[in-house]
Amino acid sequence: MIDSQLLSVSTSSVPAAPVSQFHAAIARGDFLITAEVMPPKGGDPSHMIEMANLLKGRVHAVNITDGSRAVMRMSSLAAAVLLSQQGVEPICQMACRDRNCIALQADLMGAQALGIRNVLALTGDPIKAGDHPDAKGVFELESVRLLKLIGKLNQGFDFNDKALPDGATTLLAGAAVDPQCGSWSGLQRRFERKLAAGAQFFQSQLISDFNRLSKFMDQVAVGCHTPVLAGIFLLKSAKNAQFINRNVPGVQIPQDIIDRLERASDPLREGMTIAAEQVQMARQICQGVHLMAVRREDLIPEILDMAGVEAIVR
Repeated sequence: MIDSQLLSVSTSSVPAAPVSQFHAAIARGDFLITAEVMPPKGGDPSHMIEMANLLKGRVHAVNITDGSRAVMRMSSLAAAVLLSQQGVEPICQMACRDRNCIALQADLMGAQALGIRNVLALTGDPIKAGDHPDAKGVFELESVRLLKLIGKLNQGFDFNDKALPDGATTLLAGAAVDPQCGSWSGLQRRFERKLAAGAQFFQSQLISDFNRLSKFMDQVAVGCHTPVLAGIFLLKSAKNAQFINRNVPGVQIPQDIIDRLERASDPLREGMTIAAEQVQMARQICQGVHLMAVRREDLIPEILDMAGVEAIVR
C-alpha cells in the first residue's frame, strides 16, 4: 500500500489544467488506451504515419519509442511532432541513456515549444542490447531523476534551480513500471519514488501474469489515484513467444499460451484473440492498456473490437 505521506506530495510541478487530450482523459477517469509505434530507421516516416493514422479514434495516445532496446531510430521528439501534425496525440518517450542533463532539458523545452505535452520518462535499455554495442552510454540521470527534472521545468526552474527566463513548461510526465519484477520490495520502493517524483501515469512492461498484476494493483498501487496501463503484446506465433521468453528479462509467456499458438492453424489470428482476452482481463484490474503490436499496428483496432472496446469519442 502507498505510504500516506506520498499522497501529500506537493502538486505544484503538475499542470493544474489538462494540457493534452490524454491528460483530459486521465482527469475524466476514462479507461485509457495507448499503443506503441516505432519511429523509422531512416529518413522516410511514411510507414510510421500510416500506422499511427489507423489508430485515430481507437486510442487516447500513441507512444513513440526512444531507441527501444538501444536500437538506433529517428528521434522520438521529431517523430512525435510528425504525428501531432497528423492529428495523432503523441506520448514522447525520453530515455536518459543517450543524453546528459543539458540535452534532456533542451529536448524537453523543445517539446514544449513544438506542442508536445505528454512525456514518458525512461532510464533506457543498456547499450550492449542494441545495434551499436560499442557506443558510449550517458546515463547521467535515470527515470526518477528525470521525473524530478520535468517537475522543476514545470515550476520554471532548470536542473541547477535557476529560474527559466523564458517561461516554465507544462509537461505531463509518465513512467514505466514492471509488476512482474522479481523483487517485490524493490518494485514497491521504485514505484513510490516515481510517484513522489511526479509521475502522473504508468505504463507497464509486457504483462504475462495477470494474477501478479492484480496483486500489484491491490497491494502496491492501491490508493495512489494514478492510472496504471497494462502492457499487452501481440504474439504472432509460438516461436515469437519463445523468443520473448529467451530474450526479455522478467517476462515468461505461460506454456499454455505457447501451446495455443502452436496448435492454431492461423497463429497470428490466435495471437489477436489472446491479446483481446488480455485487454478484457486488464479492464477488470487496472485503469488502462498499452498495446504493443510490433510491425502490425494496423491490427490494433481489430483487437480492440474483439475485446469489446468501443471507439473513443472526444
